[in-house]
Amino acid sequence: MSETVEKSGFKIETSSLRAYTMLGAMILIWLFFYWQTDGIFLTPRNLSNLMLQMSVTGILAVGMLMVILTGNIDLSIGSVLGLAGGVAAILLTNQGYGLLPSFAAAIAVAVVIGILHGFLTAYFNIPAFIVTLGGLLAWRGAIKGISQSETIPISDPTFKVIGQGNITPASGWVIAIIAIVFVLFLAYRHAQAQKTYGLGEANIGGEMLKTILPIGVIIGFIYVMNSSNGVPLPVLIFLVVALIGTFITNSTTFGRYLYAIGGNSDAARLSGIDTKVNILKVYALLGLLIGVAAIIFTARQGSAAPDAGVLKELDAIAACVIGGASLMGGRGTIFGACLGALIMASLDNGMSLLNVRDFMQELIKGSILVAAVGLDMIGKKS
Repeated sequence: MSETVEKSGFKIETSSLRAYTMLGAMILIWLFFYWQTDGIFLTPRNLSNLMLQMSVTGILAVGMLMVILTGNIDLSIGSVLGLAGGVAAILLTNQGYGLLPSFAAAIAVAVVIGILHGFLTAYFNIPAFIVTLGGLLAWRGAIKGISQSETIPISDPTFKVIGQGNITPASGWVIAIIAIVFVLFLAYRHAQAQKTYGLGEANIGGEMLKTILPIGVIIGFIYVMNSSNGVPLPVLIFLVVALIGTFITNSTTFGRYLYAIGGNSDAARLSGIDTKVNILKVYALLGLLIGVAAIIFTARQGSAAPDAGVLKELDAIAACVIGGASLMGGRGTIFGACLGALIMASLDNGMSLLNVRDFMQELIKGSILVAAVGLDMIGKKS
């Protein structure tokens, strides 16, 4: 799951090293845009917009990361997002169904498509690249067909709140308290696990000291969001998805199987792991997250357009790669993918504030992606 390097008596976990490197890069990016925009970039209002911008990409990146861990890929998530959002809008606006049936149908469509992709990849041995490339075209055609290439407006205010609403400041602090208690519980559990598995005495004090930084981040985050209009609902949903994704990859058998399959599929199969079933499961899980992201994206836009979600798959893949995931599988973290999504959103937001022309934005983001992969390859060789 993670690599370690030992040199001169020091032991360094390379996944942590990558995380600290990317955190440093993000801080430099933020300082640069703060300087160039005369402080506008780091105002509470803009930071709230920044988090809102990255929420959909972040949710997609969580699902994409788990697929990438198995050594597979999904190039169709933008088209599936557009189709699922279109289904929700059509059922709600044109067919008169309620919110819950419309949401359930959108998520069901995305999950079924995920299962189909996983089935073709796992059981028919068709490369995931080809399966999902075909899906990219097919599902885009499907939404154009059922919507007759027309944009479907959303008039239901409750639907819009999911993508545009904020929770109250008081609720934000309640969530902060819950998150802090959760962080402390995890630290205590980790300390006890060291003793249980014979790795030494439980160093509860040391583990609690490690929680100072995440607790500070939680308090700072809620303070900044409350200084604007409160935590945006899409951001809250994204954070819940990220926590669940972290738990799945770090603390479940299924998560360990994903790393094993990506690390060496044949070895995983010979050790008794049903690689086909687990690939099917991870594509279904990605479909579920695409359905959630589709509802948020459609609610935020206030309409479902036939071209909704174009290039979202590339944003999700770029977030995972920038965050340290290997496209060969077996390496990557949810934290890294979310950090990559935040870096991508920071670049979009900062360059928009500076009125950088579209073609230059694409050139810069593409160059950063290639540079991130190149530096990672250099690091692996050394």
